[in-house]
Amino acid sequence: MNDPEIAVDVDHIEHSVGGAGGHIFRRLLHISMFLIPVMYHLYGETIAAYVSLEPQQFVIAVGLIFIIVEAIRIRFGIIIIGQREYEATQISALAWGAFAVCLTLIVAPQPGEGIEAGLYTIPIIWGLTFVDPVMGEIKRTKRGLKNAIIVGLVLSYAIWLGASVLLGTPAWVAVILAPLTVLGEIPRVKWIDDNATMILFPLTALLLLTPFL
Repeated sequence: MNDPEIAVDVDHIEHSVGGAGGHIFRRLLHISMFLIPVMYHLYGETIAAYVSLEPQQFVIAVGLIFIIVEAIRIRFGIIIIGQREYEATQISALAWGAFAVCLTLIVAPQPGEGIEAGLYTIPIIWGLTFVDPVMGEIKRTKRGLKNAIIVGLVLSYAIWLGASVLLGTPAWVAVILAPLTVLGEIPRVKWIDDNATMILFPLTALLLLTPFL
């Protein structure tokens, strides 16, 4: 029987299309996703209005497009620069991340208006965009899972507590959800990517806490 676990310290550069350059491109693309919730809360209505949709309807449409494109990509075994060889035959990290980001913008509570409506969506998504690559690089360079977790926790708490100060995220929620972002990075299994779990773990907890907000 094949072991479903994936080594935590594998050097993905060796398996990335484009080698080191592809790996760097992948990391930069990953980090750039921090703009998505900011753009959504600041300009979502304007952007969605171009296609006569509400912001959340637009997100759903984008999510469906990603699913269709990903299905076609897997069907033909296509991989692009920055993707890893094994992603030719399975759902890619990008697709998992896109799905999780879209889901967050659809179901997470968004009280208030403008950027302040992102008091939950922004720290959840930023946890993925910033914590994941930092922890990934620590593990890739063989500095150990323990160090990756410690640094990840510091960064995750910085994001969540920063959101508490700047966006009004309840501090007690920040304290609870911050470590769940890091927890989502730890499982290494083949059937789901950590780009999804790093969002789904805190998002699920947030939805369970919603009656208390």
